[in-house]
Amino acid sequence: MSSLATLLLFGAALAQISAFTRGQDGIFSAAEAKLPWISLSDGKTIAHWQDPSKLDPPGDAWTIEDGCIKAVPHPRITEDLVSDDAYANFALSFEWRVSPNGNSGLKYRIQALPILCKANHLSGTHRFEDQVEAALADQSFDRHLIKPGESAQIYVVGYEYQTIAGTHPDALRGPLYQTGALYSLIPASKNAMRPVDQFNESLLIVRGNHIEHWLNGEKVVDGMLDTPKVKEHTAKRWGVSSHTYELLAGHPAPRGHISIQNHGDAAWFRNLRVKILPD
Repeated sequence: MSSLATLLLFGAALAQISAFTRGQDGIFSAAEAKLPWISLSDGKTIAHWQDPSKLDPPGDAWTIEDGCIKAVPHPRITEDLVSDDAYANFALSFEWRVSPNGNSGLKYRIQALPILCKANHLSGTHRFEDQVEAALADQSFDRHLIKPGESAQIYVVGYEYQTIAGTHPDALRGPLYQTGALYSLIPASKNAMRPVDQFNESLLIVRGNHIEHWLNGEKVVDGMLDTPKVKEHTAKRWGVSSHTYELLAGHPAPRGHISIQNHGDAAWFRNLRVKILPD
C-alpha cells in the first residue's frame, strides 16, 4: 500500500472516530462515556435473550436472518423477545427497520407479561385493553395456560420506543404514535425516520424517570415518566382504576427487562448494545 493510500485510510478512520466522539457530546457525561458498551446481538444466535423456541410450550415469533434478529410475521404465539437481564439506568443503541406498512417497537422498564389466551378470554368485549386487564386481574403469567397448537399473545406492560412505518394506520393517528415516540405517552418532536427499506439508528437513555429517545442522530423525545401529562395519557387508554395504570403510572419495579416487539409484522433488529449507567 502506498504512503498516500495509508494516509487516506488513516484519515478516514480518524474522521469516523471524531464523528463518534462528537456524537457523544451532550449525550453522556465524561464518566458515562468511559463506561463500556455490552453487545446484545451477535448476528448468529438469540444469545442474551429468552429464546421462545426453547420455552414450554415453544414459541415461533423470532428467528435470525441476514445477521439480524427478526420478528416472524403472524406467529402462532405473538410475543416479544425479552432480555435475559433487567436494567435500571442504562443506554441502549440499536439498528432496526420494519417491513412496508409494518409496526414494531422496543419496550423497557417492563412491569408484567400477562398471557392472553382462550383460558382467560373475556367474552362480551372486543377491547384489547379489557383483555389485558382481565389477564392481569387473574394473574395469568403461567405460559402453560397456552395449550398445544393454540394461538395466544403474551403482552408486555412497559414503556415503548415506537418503531413503525409512516404509512401504518397507527402512525397516521399523529406524533404520539409515530417512530421515536414514547408510544401513546410522549410524542416524537420530529420525523427523523429513514425510508422504510433502510436501517435506522436509535438510542434510548434511561436515568431514573428521565428518558431520551434518539433517532438517526436527532433527539426526538426528552421527558419524564412520572409527569401528570404522561399519567393522563396512561389513564386515557387504560382507565385510572386498572392494573395496567397502576403498573405504568407507579411503575413499582424501577429495574426491568427490555424487549423487542413482535406486532405481527416483519421487523429486523441488529447491533443491539447496552451501557449500564450508575444508579
